[in-house]
Amino acid sequence: MVDADQTFVIVGGGLAGAKAAEALRAEGFTGRVILICDERDHPYERPPLSKGYLLGKEERDSVFVHEPAWYARNDIELHLGQTVDAIDRTAKTVRFGDDGTLVHYDKLLIATGSEPRRLDIPGTDLAGVHHLRRLSHAERLKGVLASLGRDNGHLVIAGGGWIGLEVAAAAREYGAEVTVVEPSQTPLHGVLGPELGQLFADLHAEHGVRFHFGARLTEIVGQDGMVLAARTDDGEEHPAHDVLAAIGAAPRTALAEAAGLELVDRAHGGGIAVDERLRTSDPDIYAAGDVAAFHHALFDTRLRVEHWANALNGGPAAARAMLGKDVTYDRVPYFFSDQYDLGMEYSGWAPPGSYDEVVIRGDAGKREFIAFWLKEGRVLAGMNVNVWDVTEPIQQLIRSRTQVNTEALADPHVPLDSLGS
Repeated sequence: MVDADQTFVIVGGGLAGAKAAEALRAEGFTGRVILICDERDHPYERPPLSKGYLLGKEERDSVFVHEPAWYARNDIELHLGQTVDAIDRTAKTVRFGDDGTLVHYDKLLIATGSEPRRLDIPGTDLAGVHHLRRLSHAERLKGVLASLGRDNGHLVIAGGGWIGLEVAAAAREYGAEVTVVEPSQTPLHGVLGPELGQLFADLHAEHGVRFHFGARLTEIVGQDGMVLAARTDDGEEHPAHDVLAAIGAAPRTALAEAAGLELVDRAHGGGIAVDERLRTSDPDIYAAGDVAAFHHALFDTRLRVEHWANALNGGPAAARAMLGKDVTYDRVPYFFSDQYDLGMEYSGWAPPGSYDEVVIRGDAGKREFIAFWLKEGRVLAGMNVNVWDVTEPIQQLIRSRTQVNTEALADPHVPLDSLGS
């Protein structure tokens, strides 16, 4: 039985950690809750960093999960700008990295998130090379894009994933020139496959973005500390005043690895291995958010999901599991993106090679449609583009695992909720 004498420690002050702390109090836990955040800002949400806040359409304060006073009001011991450099599983303590302070835990949640992968090429030490993961990154990049727009400057983006494309859209709205260098033949190839990746390539090309497919950056050329150009492995050189590295993110597993917790190798997505209750190989330690790799019964595979909804829902699920509640974490993965006048939501999991058919419902030419990825007639994933209020029936179709009539699936006049029963 959990009681007021127990201490629950959360390492990681992002959305997953903050929502876990909130859930502990909402579930009636009266013990100590210690939330340790290695940034000096209060816990915040990350989608605005490449969307509304980066575009100047949202205020800085809008990104925070809770107002600062909420933590004291709910008796959450918040440690900002602090790192944890060791977990002693035998003594059940965590050690602060700055002064060596030891803090006891009865249950521990690791929500350390992920960090941008770095370009391993010459020139990355130049002042004009950027990453986008933290609020401080977004603040800096926001000023850079505004400056590029005023001066007709060039931004080269390494990587045509979601972050790369969202920043490309923001940069064009500021008026900057943009080149995206992507090793695949379409952007978003690893998520959407070639069929839908081309749609995003066309969207950005219409807004003046230049793509250089089938290539990787090999060098960033500079002078006096400033970026002048970016070179690719096919011998091309692209003018650049700034470069954004958007080549993916790596789960921050060093703390868990040093503690001897079971990990998943990078070839299988990386992360901390957890069960359906988000419990690690140590029964008193849990993991949630970007860093957690959990077995998803619906897709019969281990998934590590780096999107907002996973942090939003995974943190509270882990908190309830820490309290001894009956928890099975099997949310259908979900994310969203806004680029120019295109808004989309994606539910499910269908990497290239996992599906045998893509069905379009609506008008792809007008970018008002739903795309479905199917395997043997069963819906694995769905993406609605400029079509709204359909996430619930799409997720019901995915969960039902029912073989659907593809002609009916493609017909906008057939209600989606009639297909999964």
